[in-house]
Amino acid sequence: MNNGSNQAYELKSTFATLPNYLTLLRIVLVPFFVAFLLKHKQAEAFLIFLLAGLTDLLDGLVARLWHQRSIAGLWLDPLADKLLLFSSFFLLSFSDYAFPNTIPWRVFWTVLGRDLLILMGIGVLLGLKKKKKFPPTLIGKTTTVCQLLTVISVLFFNFLNRPVSQLSWFYDLTVLATIISGLQYVWIGIRALFRG
Repeated sequence: MNNGSNQAYELKSTFATLPNYLTLLRIVLVPFFVAFLLKHKQAEAFLIFLLAGLTDLLDGLVARLWHQRSIAGLWLDPLADKLLLFSSFFLLSFSDYAFPNTIPWRVFWTVLGRDLLILMGIGVLLGLKKKKKFPPTLIGKTTTVCQLLTVISVLFFNFLNRPVSQLSWFYDLTVLATIISGLQYVWIGIRALFRG
């Protein structure tokens, strides 16, 4: 048991792991995704997003199965996710780049607002040395799934050039999940802040 713990500690101290390389690949794919959307290439943007999503799935799977979780990965993985999601929600809110289905701006601002709030909270807690680790909650993970499904659905139906009014359900669900998870993280932050 101790041997496994020591091995896990060594792995956490190095950047050179397969999950981190997969995460870096996801970051590299973001500019290509953005470029394809800006050039109105819906099919290519959809495929790039799927590929980026696959790297996200694989890096988490490899990290767990091969015990390759690292300190760099704890920060790099959510950064890659946010870059991909932020660029997706932002560009897909413009009818010039997302047609025939466009994500309402209220969804984008809700997603952005929650993430900025979380970042500020992390900054405060780190600055005051109240908390060092910020693991995602179940509601937080559920929110990410809702956001991903929303983006994938919009990209998919835009790829088919098919307007779908039912996507409004995804938008409302994403907004609701984002608000609930944001409130949960605020509560976690307040508890950490006032913990003796």
